Amino acid sequence: MGAMTYGLRAELFDKEIIDFSIDSRTVGEGELFFALSQPDYERAGFNGTFADAHEFIAPALARGAIAAVARRDRVARDEKLQALNDRLLLVDDAIAALQTLARKVYEQWGCPVVGITGSAGKTTTKELTAHVLAGTGRRILKSERNYNNGLGLPLSVLQMVSRGRRPEDYDLAILEMGMSSPTHEIRRLVQITPPDIGVELLVAPVHLEHLGTIERVAAMKAELIEGLKPGGMAVLNADDKLVMDMKSKTDGPVLTFGIQNPADVTAREIDASRFGSIRFRLQTPMGEAAAELPMTGRHNLMNALAASAVATALKVRPELIADALRSAKPPRMRGEVLKFAAGFTVVDDSYNSNPRSLLGMVHTLAEASENVKRRVVIAGEMLELGLHEREMHREAGREIARLGIDVLWGVRGLATEMISAAGEQGMQTTRFFESSDLAATAALDLASEGDLILIKGSRSVETDKIVLALKERFPLAGQ
Repeated sequence: MGAMTYGLRAELFDKEIIDFSIDSRTVGEGELFFALSQPDYERAGFNGTFADAHEFIAPALARGAIAAVARRDRVARDEKLQALNDRLLLVDDAIAALQTLARKVYEQWGCPVVGITGSAGKTTTKELTAHVLAGTGRRILKSERNYNNGLGLPLSVLQMVSRGRRPEDYDLAILEMGMSSPTHEIRRLVQITPPDIGVELLVAPVHLEHLGTIERVAAMKAELIEGLKPGGMAVLNADDKLVMDMKSKTDGPVLTFGIQNPADVTAREIDASRFGSIRFRLQTPMGEAAAELPMTGRHNLMNALAASAVATALKVRPELIADALRSAKPPRMRGEVLKFAAGFTVVDDSYNSNPRSLLGMVHTLAEASENVKRRVVIAGEMLELGLHEREMHREAGREIARLGIDVLWGVRGLATEMISAAGEQGMQTTRFFESSDLAATAALDLASEGDLILIKGSRSVETDKIVLALKERFPLAGQ
């Protein structure tokens, strides 16, 4: 851990660290607790104001933490912390210590890393890639949930030495790499685990509140390609010009995936007539195979092609890829199709939202034809869109109306602009709710047989409460 000093009692060296934690509320017996504070977060490029976890060291130790990593300068001016000195590891920066530890574990392991970034689809692509490659017998380490920042990625790497696991238990790591500010977050991540394969999914107008322009978003995403290992492969979306421009960032091999433009890995004969399933012919440089993806939306087909491109880069034959895709499932709250016994269907895409991903899902609803009486969109406010956020919401509303959606509900804040613009476009059945709690109550009277309902919104809008309310009131089909 670099320049870490300690006053630990000798007997502590005989105890094994079971796991690593940054949350005093969940820290358990035998874990090493990292006490993060505002200076650490600022240096690491995090936005916002954060609690000083040094205040929670004593409770963490009381819960069974074996020791705590703390800032040297913070302990020096706190007598209560000094009294715990025999169980403290003193560092200049707790986040840097966490990242350094993860880097050392990675170096000792030394196996390939797949890094995945993009304005949307990272978690789904990670899960699809892991699913496909696990089917080939590879032992996969993957990011937990959406652990894709300067804390989540090192914690994911440290899974290799947690809970009895060993680095030699894994053949390959598949790691999300995210960013939300102009502070070179991805550059830091690739310094911890330089990717052998770097996947760029798409560049969309997200985090503009902090980044200003979509070109700036692209520049920050391109740090993944710039940080590839020498000779590492870039996997690029052929249908996204800003992604394809990243070819100039590498001298190594490039593999492309796409549908609209010529690509190395592509889908032909696409059949999306059955909601919740996409049939297609997978084409790769190693051949082709008939495939079926049990998910909804062209964006998920693109995610599957990205996963297929990674597998192709690792010399997996297309028939093996296609076989694995047939049993894939979407991650929770990311396009889950929930069929209810009352005869309506909900697409739970409530984890997050931006204009591109919202309209992609709405297009999918509009194209659905099998046993659909009414198409309903419940759309939460979209955050961090920058100076043009109002117009982006209005354009989304206009497009939803043009696509012939039957019912549009907006939830919180700028979603009122979406509702207003849809009304101006001639859409008649619209409502606005100040909160997801209010929308959840109303949704219990909305859902009826034959409805196809999309629920989507930025994470902090909590549109998942609407899904939860429906699941609590109505049983799912087959239950």
